[in-house]
Amino acid sequence: MGRTAKASRKTKETEIAVELDLDGSGTTEIETGIPFFNHMLEIFARHGLFDLKLKAKGDIEVDFHHTVEDVGLAMGQAFKEALRDKQGICRFGEASVPLDETLAHVVVDLSGRPYLSYHVKIRPGRVGSFDTDLPHEFFQAYANQLGMNLHINVSQGENPHHIIEACFKALARAMERATRIDQRIRGVLSTKGSL
Repeated sequence: MGRTAKASRKTKETEIAVELDLDGSGTTEIETGIPFFNHMLEIFARHGLFDLKLKAKGDIEVDFHHTVEDVGLAMGQAFKEALRDKQGICRFGEASVPLDETLAHVVVDLSGRPYLSYHVKIRPGRVGSFDTDLPHEFFQAYANQLGMNLHINVSQGENPHHIIEACFKALARAMERATRIDQRIRGVLSTKGSL
């Protein structure tokens, strides 16, 4: 059986459906109603080699916050379900990704313990109509729902678009590594015997 999952979330503010294949090739069908966010999610799937279908309807006429956060929650749930008991996964992943003047570094641990360390200096404002504080909300929701330790550090960067995109690409590469199956690992990669 493949490492696939479906997840959904429905509230008074949003309705989200996610289909995920961890062992895909990076194909996507994404519609959130927020063009820049669509682009970031497509980048994430492509660079992580995850097949991702995501449909989100939200109260974006109010603002984008509810949709971005709830997409993070739904995606975290899909990854958690696709990983099942985490047998044989590498567990840890790390990636540094440059984008012109920007350098983003992401480290993940699929430990079951949610934590986000976010050291990203970015100018307050917008990329198109997308607030530059929204990536933090997505990463926090994703880490919490998946139950992962997530460190995101941007050591240099000026352009907000470049900073956000480099973070999504680095997260994708780190997650591809952490979710990868290693045939040498028996059970889970923990002396406790569980993750």
